[in-house]
Amino acid sequence: MSAGLFWLGDRLVERDAAPIAGDDSAFAEGRGCYTSVRIEKGRPRFEARHLRRLARGAAALSLGRFDPECARRALRELPAAALPGGEGAVRLQLSRDGRGLRLVGVARGLGENPPRWSAITAPQRHAPPPVPGGHKLTSRLVLALAAESARAAGADEALLFDGEGRLVEASRSNVLWVDEDDRLLSPPLARGAVAGVALEVVRERVPIHFRDARLPTLRKARALFAVNSVRGARPIVRLDGAPVGEPSHPWAARLTDALARD
Repeated sequence: MSAGLFWLGDRLVERDAAPIAGDDSAFAEGRGCYTSVRIEKGRPRFEARHLRRLARGAAALSLGRFDPECARRALRELPAAALPGGEGAVRLQLSRDGRGLRLVGVARGLGENPPRWSAITAPQRHAPPPVPGGHKLTSRLVLALAAESARAAGADEALLFDGEGRLVEASRSNVLWVDEDDRLLSPPLARGAVAGVALEVVRERVPIHFRDARLPTLRKARALFAVNSVRGARPIVRLDGAPVGEPSHPWAARLTDALARD
């Protein structure tokens, strides 16, 4: 992967030519939104959904007028230049500076991509987002610290709970679990989770029940999953070092099928 290329504004630029403006709202205020798009065989997956997410975030943060055509160009030109083989992800971020709305795109490879994940209970408590609505915001300190805790523990993901001990989301995923009645469940988005693109797709294609859950419920779940639009659905088979769920539960195949098409 060519790590020296970015998308800045409306064109490809070299890393050294992509300065951060001092008045950039994401840098100066934490006021920005972003989305991470899976690139598969050179093509962005769920493109229209990701662009709608950016438009909603830009409006909620009063960033200015969002041009989806510029983002579409970034999702084609940046992977073609920076992702040999056409596999990876592109992070598109919107913020604003003194000149108006600013679009930044960064391409990256997938890195390690295990089919089954382990998770920890994050030591951090999930805080309500500063802007409601499930937006993916650049002000994500708690999520970043939780992800760092997972890496330090040798785990793939960290589950975050609120001050009442209720599951909200994971550091980079929405969380689903299967109960004793074989129902698929997820925490209510009103708890403050990011409204993930993968979760949006899944809930349109299979029945999901939204319920609160605490750690004992997850430990007893028949299956536990992390879902996001870059990795898809990943069974979580270990939680805090102990086995959890059924690694080959039928819901794993159902979720994979639900996310197989745009």
